[in-house]
Amino acid sequence: MGSRTVRAEAVVLRSLRYGEADRILHLFTRDQGRCGAIAKGARRTKSRFGARLEPFSHVELLLHRGRGELSTISGAELVRSHQALALDPYLLAVGHVGVEAVLRLFIEHDANPQAFHALVRFLDLLDAPVDVPAQRAALDPLALSFQLKLLWLTGYLPHVRACVECGTETDLVGFAPRAGGAVCREHARGSFALSPEGLAGVERLLVLPLADAGACGLGDRARREALAVGTPCYEEHGGFRLRTLSA
Repeated sequence: MGSRTVRAEAVVLRSLRYGEADRILHLFTRDQGRCGAIAKGARRTKSRFGARLEPFSHVELLLHRGRGELSTISGAELVRSHQALALDPYLLAVGHVGVEAVLRLFIEHDANPQAFHALVRFLDLLDAPVDVPAQRAALDPLALSFQLKLLWLTGYLPHVRACVECGTETDLVGFAPRAGGAVCREHARGSFALSPEGLAGVERLLVLPLADAGACGLGDRARREALAVGTPCYEEHGGFRLRTLSA
């Protein structure tokens, strides 16, 4: 293996057609963070690894770093395909929420191993059957928990146990996106209202493992308020909206 070729454990976030037979991939890697790569000939029928590079795929790659911005994929071994998600419209929609959050929140070549392992866990859990889907993928407890954990890992979302302005743990009535946390009644200006149920739900989704998100007993109101906490955090701190949340 040449010095310009590296091994990378990665999840394929997005795959775009390029030219007659190539694909450009958006990857989230364990050790390099988000990066782009080109898979030459990946769309040809006899491609050595084209089928292994579909969105959601967890793979081990050989990446050759050339002079351009994109690395070239010279080898790919599949760890887990997650392609069963494509057979279930609801799970597919939940998966797209998660990968778009990763794609938009993390800049290129900013490694975050915790976020990578959270992404892998999120996709692994999606492979399991969902007994009672939410009415919208955006309100799925696993999707909500994953997004809140990503916001916490990027520093956009502190804990919601106390007012971010004065530190009191009582009389919390809202969430202030600009300040990035819960606020008490005295400091509620510039915030939007959150019920005690909503605040407790956000706290549970942050603290509990991803695997327990679906069983933490969130009601419809708590789910909607958890979504209402995450969405303005994207807008205030990242300057974007997730298109998948409006579906």
